[in-house]
Amino acid sequence: DDDIFSSAFCENSEKLINVHLFALAAKYYSLSNLGVCTPLEDVLEALKRNSEGVTGIKPDEFMNNKKSHEVQVMSELVDSIANYCGIKQVIDIGSGKGYLSSFLSMQYNLKVYGIDSSSSNTNGAHERNRKLKKHWRAYQSRGKESLKSQSLEMANDRPVENEINCKTISEELLNNANSLQSQGQMIIQNLVPSCGFTEMATLETSTETEADLVTGTQSHETKLSEEVLAALNVLPVDAVDDFSSSHCNCGELCEEEKVQRKMTSLKTKARKSSELNLYFPLTSCITAETELNDIITDLEDCMMVGLHTCGDLAANTLRIFTANPEIKAVCSVGCCYHLLSEQFENQEECHDQVWGFPMCQYLKDKGWCCGRNARMSACLALERVAVGQMLPTESLFYRAVLQVIIEEIYGVTKSDRHVGKTFSKSSSFIDYVRRSLKKLELDDSKLPDSCIMDYYEKYKHRMNELEAFNMLKVVLAPCIEVLILLDRLCYLKEQENIAWSGLVKLFDPVKSPRCYAVIALKNQSC
Repeated sequence: DDDIFSSAFCENSEKLINVHLFALAAKYYSLSNLGVCTPLEDVLEALKRNSEGVTGIKPDEFMNNKKSHEVQVMSELVDSIANYCGIKQVIDIGSGKGYLSSFLSMQYNLKVYGIDSSSSNTNGAHERNRKLKKHWRAYQSRGKESLKSQSLEMANDRPVENEINCKTISEELLNNANSLQSQGQMIIQNLVPSCGFTEMATLETSTETEADLVTGTQSHETKLSEEVLAALNVLPVDAVDDFSSSHCNCGELCEEEKVQRKMTSLKTKARKSSELNLYFPLTSCITAETELNDIITDLEDCMMVGLHTCGDLAANTLRIFTANPEIKAVCSVGCCYHLLSEQFENQEECHDQVWGFPMCQYLKDKGWCCGRNARMSACLALERVAVGQMLPTESLFYRAVLQVIIEEIYGVTKSDRHVGKTFSKSSSFIDYVRRSLKKLELDDSKLPDSCIMDYYEKYKHRMNELEAFNMLKVVLAPCIEVLILLDRLCYLKEQENIAWSGLVKLFDPVKSPRCYAVIALKNQSC
């Protein structure tokens, strides 16, 4: 109740007088408590995601624990959305070093364009992708050995079907070739070459055994044996050839079958050639006005993703999604709220500028503003603090005292330059101050060491006070994040071409504090 929570502050001075009530209010208005999120399990179920998932490359072998967790969870969701929408092209905005992009292309055989504004990131992504492919080939080789072993075991466990009429099988396969291809069905060739068997699998793992073919059974729903599935799942997609005619060597091939085999072989070679690079890192600065056709020449029906898109890039990702008919879905996880541009922060009239906040018309009409301090607070990680990963109090104290110094000694209250991660490189407070002043292009020669230490001693007793203040900011952080995320969701709800949109908690917030994804799918007619 708003009236109850308002009593946490003094009515006259507006100072905080009840910390406990303040904490309860913050929890009440957090995203996890408001009930507006859609559970990830419900989304995957609605998309009819195969619960067994896809096995193969393990991201934790190539990424740290945090990035591995993010990539594995998000890539499964992206693949599910892509399958649901019937698309194979993905655009990864703010792709960075290409962790998500390369995994999507190798694990799920999606054609991914990773766009990042940093050329060093793009170049790094190219090199990293090259190294990953070597590891992928090792997985492929390991998978083939496993497949061979499983196949031999199967051959020993059942009698050879000598009476199988290879010509009948071949003709049946040829008759069904076009329909099987259109359904995206795949074949694992020569599973048991000595028996002349050909196992067939669709993307839904539906199969047609040799017995079905001989008897003319029309069902395509027979499951592959568990042993074959286990072997198949180990292989990357490009280890499974497109449908081709039977490889039985019984009797002479008719001319029609020879032509069919030749055409299939050419198509397979062409496909494999084009799939040598399913991930394309590109360098470009993305804004709300960006025309994707200018960057991607073969743009087709696709979906747009962003894993921790920074500042305004998250908002612009949603704007590009709504404006481009080719983009059928979006899955965006934002971060760096402190870098958002705000329309009503400085009360400046800039009619042509596109702002990061607010996005929805409701908050625009109210002239809503968060302010930089609130946006900085939204970046804090309550869940990490709750499990004992405390705030870096000493570095925050260093930064606070530094600000006093540059205001009192240099008269500087605002600067376009940033101190950055100077604390981790500094051996002492004196070293920290001098390094920081150089970054800010301020003359440190007029500031003796003794003066620097005087400031340190003057405020040292207030370090606990600073820690308490920052803990209050941590408690409030989820409420501010709610405002930013709901603004983005409301923006999508305001669009007429959106079939469904929602907020989904993707990640473990202890591993990845910015864990909420904004997801939307367009109407099929759009």
